[in-house]
Amino acid sequence: MLPAPHGAASIAQASAEWTLLAQQFAPAWLAAMLLMMSITIALLACLHARERHALYLSGMMLGWVAWTLLRADADVPATALEAGLRLSSLAVLVLCGVQFLQHQMIWSQRWVAPALLLQVLLVPLSLLLLPPPQAQQLSPVWSGLMTLEMLLAMAWYLRLRWQAGQANEQPDPAKDHDFMLMSCMLGLAATALLGDLLLEYFNPLSLNAYSPWLALMPPLLMLALGLNVTVDFARARKDAESRHVQFEQQMHDKVADIERNFGLMVEQKLEQVTERERKRIAADLHDDLGAKLLTIVHTSESDRISTLAREALEEMRLSVRGLTGKPVQLLDALGDWRAEVVSRLGQANILAEWKSPPEDIIHTLPARAYVQTTRIFREAVSNIIKHSGGTHCTVSCNVQDGDFMVVIQDNGQGIPAELDGRLDRGHGMASMKSRAKQMQGQCLVESGAGWGTVIRLTIPL
Repeated sequence: MLPAPHGAASIAQASAEWTLLAQQFAPAWLAAMLLMMSITIALLACLHARERHALYLSGMMLGWVAWTLLRADADVPATALEAGLRLSSLAVLVLCGVQFLQHQMIWSQRWVAPALLLQVLLVPLSLLLLPPPQAQQLSPVWSGLMTLEMLLAMAWYLRLRWQAGQANEQPDPAKDHDFMLMSCMLGLAATALLGDLLLEYFNPLSLNAYSPWLALMPPLLMLALGLNVTVDFARARKDAESRHVQFEQQMHDKVADIERNFGLMVEQKLEQVTERERKRIAADLHDDLGAKLLTIVHTSESDRISTLAREALEEMRLSVRGLTGKPVQLLDALGDWRAEVVSRLGQANILAEWKSPPEDIIHTLPARAYVQTTRIFREAVSNIIKHSGGTHCTVSCNVQDGDFMVVIQDNGQGIPAELDGRLDRGHGMASMKSRAKQMQGQCLVESGAGWGTVIRLTIPL
């Protein structure tokens, strides 16, 4: 039963030692930390124009550091100059604190800053101009007045922030979290200021034990505010970098779109110029060369010259049709090809059998494809008439899987054996395959002595 008092005495002694340590060293440590924090925040604020309001927080910290360094010893009465300087540092703290809160809540009154600045000048002057007894009595009045000013600024800030949160129809978790954090810090700061005010005016014995800790609370809260501002700087820097990356990506996409649109515009312009030039050439051919060939056809006394002129006129008209660039309905093209093939083979005493696709096809052929296919038909018919020696020819046309397919088969003697492996070189076969390739199609030739020749033409529609 005896060790209990000894244990209680040890706890009380340890508590007293910690209190003494807090009273002696903690204010100096916190003042040094606040000084470094204030310099850091001031540098950040000067480097970023949009964050200049952080200079007020730096001023608050410097004011607290000056107020701590100018604190008078309890056993030695302070002179009027010392008291004036100490209260001036407190006035600077109040000025910067009120301005910082005003900027945080985006609310400002023009008279507040001049009034607080005038207060910074009046406080030391009033203490210096009055007699020492009256100056000593006025000092706590000024201190209490400035403490009340800071408490009112805190209360007004919290009121405006709460009203702004209530006015928002859609909740913002980030703003709500910021409001809760600032509310807690300002609440603790208000508690410390009220406690200090009570100690200064009423000196209740119940608060004497908490006096050192109350004195430490404001600098700790200002350090917390400084850390919060630093985190905001870092967050703003990260957001700015993210926006910069997004802006660069958007600019890259816009430049790509501009380049793509410019390329399309150039292609369209080139196509328009090319189309106009094609039409001009086609008109010149039709009006000049066509008229002269037609004159030769009707006035020539030689049947051979007249026939050659008529063939040249047909070739010219086909070329003109290709130059105009007007698409051709596949059904119309099939009619033209059938009439020409059957007529030419019939004149050569070769029986022509034409197999057409169903009449409900609605495909069209580009003008160039129509011209190239027509020339392939003419080359194939010419080969049958000149070289095959056959009496029958079958032409099958069909549309399947988006391709136009033609099979031309005769019952002639086929390609001679000495040309095996060189079908591309004989009877214009290379020309037909080249024309098919220009249309992204293909032309295959199958032949054998005694069983005729088969030409398979495939053209994508």
